[in-house]
Amino acid sequence: MAIQMFLVLIIGLVLGIPIAVALGFATILPYLANPSFAANVQYVIRNIVNALDSTPILAIPLFILSGNVMTKGKISDKLFNFFAYFIGDLPAGIPITAIVTCLFYGAISGSGVATTAAVGGMAIPFLTALGYDKVYSAALVATAGALGVIIPPSIPMVTYGVVTGVSIGSLFIAGIIPGIVIGLSMAVYAYIYARLHGEDREKISLRVQSLREKGFIRVLRESCWALLSPVIILGGIYSGVVTPTEAAVVSVFYALLACLFIYRSLTIKELGEILTRTVKSYAPIVVLLSLAIVFGRVLSLLQAPVALRDFILNNFAGNKFVFLLVLNVILLILGMFMDVGPAIAILAPMLLPSAVALGVDPIHLGIIMVINLAIGMATPPFGVDLFVAAPLIKEQVMKVGIKAIPFIVAFIVALFIITYVPQLSLAFLK
Repeated sequence: MAIQMFLVLIIGLVLGIPIAVALGFATILPYLANPSFAANVQYVIRNIVNALDSTPILAIPLFILSGNVMTKGKISDKLFNFFAYFIGDLPAGIPITAIVTCLFYGAISGSGVATTAAVGGMAIPFLTALGYDKVYSAALVATAGALGVIIPPSIPMVTYGVVTGVSIGSLFIAGIIPGIVIGLSMAVYAYIYARLHGEDREKISLRVQSLREKGFIRVLRESCWALLSPVIILGGIYSGVVTPTEAAVVSVFYALLACLFIYRSLTIKELGEILTRTVKSYAPIVVLLSLAIVFGRVLSLLQAPVALRDFILNNFAGNKFVFLLVLNVILLILGMFMDVGPAIAILAPMLLPSAVALGVDPIHLGIIMVINLAIGMATPPFGVDLFVAAPLIKEQVMKVGIKAIPFIVAFIVALFIITYVPQLSLAFLK
């Protein structure tokens, strides 16, 4: 029956049926097909509501709201200028600045799409004005934007914590070093690309020099409030002062303070539009998350996680290295067709017992899953970040996607390093 549920879900996705509809029908399938489940139909209906009765889930809309406020308030501009001041005139310095800005902005928004949109809208015109190929620039930002769901606070990590019971705060801390490793791997390719294709060093030097003429104090003063945001959020969680949900509330008030009163890059009138956009972004997520949680609970009733654990233990002979390899391949493929949130909500409860039985730390598993599915956000043909970046340069999605492939390869190299060196994820937790 569990296999039939997954088949119904996959067939629905292949046929183009909305994922919520396919997921809902797959969830009620046992009650339609097996009379012994009929008495428990109310279980599904009741749990669709009860699944959302969780305080940690509140962190998702709050981090989305905070990211939207920061995006509208042009916080990414301040970050880009700050990093360009230091590394802009180095070889590949401007592309690397865009990567670092995405890395840092991800620590504000928690969203890959928001990171791509905010940084791309500013960095892509800047890069093209300095002579970089526009498709390359869009591909760089689209791939680096995926760092938004890896660097904490991460919305998919909140989802993973909600459906598995793993500490969200620990997941946030575990994502720091992996995010930096991925950023470094992408920076290496950006450097190689710059060496092979050349750069207009004269233009770059003039732009960086004009920035440096402002002076370090002025640049720091303009960017310090943006730089402090992740420090306050993560510092509060790591020190135990606030929970992740409380940190999300803090991030909203901090974003409003910075954009309304300090930078004055946002007006009170614009808040209505931001709130509307936040609700529109969160509504599909909350429906999918609710159905995905119930889907997992039905699978648990069917003893599917136990059966999967036994199957993996019998076939992998306790070899977690082979298990992790197969897991990465499956998730990389799945990430090309499925959004990060629903994929984690559906698969995490299924995979967790098997991974734990093979000696994989639950927190490390969460980081592996998030990174794999984040890669899918920039992988053609369905990577959502590509659909955000391509319109910024008025080019076809596939053209940007093909140019992004070397960055994706760098991303995957970092993924396998992180997968087989769990200390990178768990260093701050031991």
